[in-house]
Amino acid sequence: MKNLYYNRDKARGVDKTFMWYIEELGELVKAIRSNNKVSIEEELADSMAWLLSIANLFDIKLGEVITAKYNGVCPKCKNIPCKCIV
Repeated sequence: MKNLYYNRDKARGVDKTFMWYIEELGELVKAIRSNNKVSIEEELADSMAWLLSIANLFDIKLGEVITAKYNGVCPKCKNIPCKCIV
């Protein structure tokens, strides 16, 4: 994603890139409500792409951050699967 979009995202700026991400989340909501698997897949991909774009603007390697935080277990209860009370 960085190779594809970083220069354009940087020129757009964090605020506008974030707004695009929020718009994609809205499209994901519509897809989920329609229960159309193909649309859900497309909107999940778009939402993830925009999230990665935001991470790139902050020079954050999102995969590394997720691994560090979760490390394969729930960060709160340390169980697999999570046994936290909802």
